[in-house]
Amino acid sequence: MKKKYLLVTFSIFLLIGCATNQVTGRKQLNIVSNSQLFPQSFAAYEKTIQSEKLSTNVEYNLQVKRVGGKIQSAVEKFFTDIKKPEVLEGYKWDYNVLESEQLNAWCMPGGKVAFYTGILPVCKNDVGVAVVMGHEIAHAIANHGAERMSQSQLQGTIGALGAAAMGINNVSNETINIVLQTYGVGSELGMLSYSRKHESEADEMGLIFMALAGYNPSEAPNFWLRMDAESKASGSQAPPQFLSTHPHHDTRVSHLNELMPIAMEVYKTKSIKPYTDYKKK
Repeated sequence: MKKKYLLVTFSIFLLIGCATNQVTGRKQLNIVSNSQLFPQSFAAYEKTIQSEKLSTNVEYNLQVKRVGGKIQSAVEKFFTDIKKPEVLEGYKWDYNVLESEQLNAWCMPGGKVAFYTGILPVCKNDVGVAVVMGHEIAHAIANHGAERMSQSQLQGTIGALGAAAMGINNVSNETINIVLQTYGVGSELGMLSYSRKHESEADEMGLIFMALAGYNPSEAPNFWLRMDAESKASGSQAPPQFLSTHPHHDTRVSHLNELMPIAMEVYKTKSIKPYTDYKKK
């Protein structure tokens, strides 16, 4: 009976939470709505901006805001052209630069962007910033944050249900992972797999966004090669791809080069038609 209860409850949970992403066309687990997520995101962003040191580098700040504005306009055009402007409902765009040596940038759900000063020399110019900006904004647009939160909530729920089904009171992490892996979600490697998928989706969408904004997409592979070189120069060694939340640089560059003919057509025509035609195939 307990096992039957687990399967019925889990099926209802997935039926309610699974949806087709309007951007990628991929089935996603999403039990966190933007109306729930955005206020949390905005509050977290404000807390970060207040607690971190904002960069006083005028050039960096102008550059990030300038490129951010152009990518934002391209994103808005993209969804207007595909007749899905509602995807951006509730977005409150903002761009800041934080003083840190980290080679990092991020976009919280709802369009809240931050770049660390450490990544900007690797970007080198506006086109390099556009590579990163397009990629990070794509994460938000594709609801990756909501999907990850949903996975976390599911992990706790299924862990408890799994323990009940097995009649176990004190459940070890190993036992919980066995239950989660049965359904292909929530385990450590499962979460990493989702993260790599997110990165590949963000690479693809970011490439199109930067091209539509008027930035030459052929710079994208060069940026990731610079990131690889910078990581090696700093002495950090990337883990095996199977255990990494990000694709190996070679995999990422290969994927971008495969998409490059489509992205270049978007760049030359300033139209999303080459990309939408490609996605229909």
